[in-house]
Amino acid sequence: MATNEINRNYEDEAVIAIDVATGVLVDSVTTMSQSNIPAELIQSADDTNEEDPTKLTLAYERLYELPRTIVERFADHIRYLDISHNKITNLDALVHFKHLTSLIADDNPITENCFLPPMPKLQLLWLNRCKISSLYPWVGKLKESCPALCLLSLMGNPAAPSYFNGGTFYDYLQYRLFVISQFPSLRHLDDRAVAGDQRAEARRLYRRPLLERLAPALAAPGAWGSAPARLAALWRKARPPGRNLLI
Repeated sequence: MATNEINRNYEDEAVIAIDVATGVLVDSVTTMSQSNIPAELIQSADDTNEEDPTKLTLAYERLYELPRTIVERFADHIRYLDISHNKITNLDALVHFKHLTSLIADDNPITENCFLPPMPKLQLLWLNRCKISSLYPWVGKLKESCPALCLLSLMGNPAAPSYFNGGTFYDYLQYRLFVISQFPSLRHLDDRAVAGDQRAEARRLYRRPLLERLAPALAAPGAWGSAPARLAALWRKARPPGRNLLI
């Protein structure tokens, strides 16, 4: 056989492969790198966990990844996880946190190339002041991974236009409507609640398949400011003679 491993998927188990050479089942925790964990980090995590056994805070720990020791000890029962103000770029280890409902990951160098693993119970996600520079296809992947999201905050990312990063009000509005359109259960985006008229407008704007094809152009950094011209050009190319395309 050309490869030493045969991949297998188990919904309720951690087993991901069989090492043919040894006949040993290998789980995804076992394959995580084992780095040296400072004793004070373990103690700090234990102290936080004693106050509330469903809550774990790892903020300001200079972490580049979630340590395997932490995952093994806490993943089975944590519902609230704070990993903000670290150096984390990969969130794959979160797949082991089966009961996670709230994730705070502000101020990490997370980009649009970092996709969250399936977390069907996640309701709150904060990714403020990260390095996300494009919404497409990142938001679509996020919707697949976290379909139950109710509270999402992306403030301070290049892909979230605002007055503070040079975005116009039009840029901000289009960004907001695009994100709202992706999450039917979203109640709060950034610093504002999702209003009923915003949801209706988001549904009206982004309900047609054509908009899905336009999304890469519209969601690119700086694209919102030129969106009217882009749309007009695309309408002219896509519109059959004698037909009007309405959003």
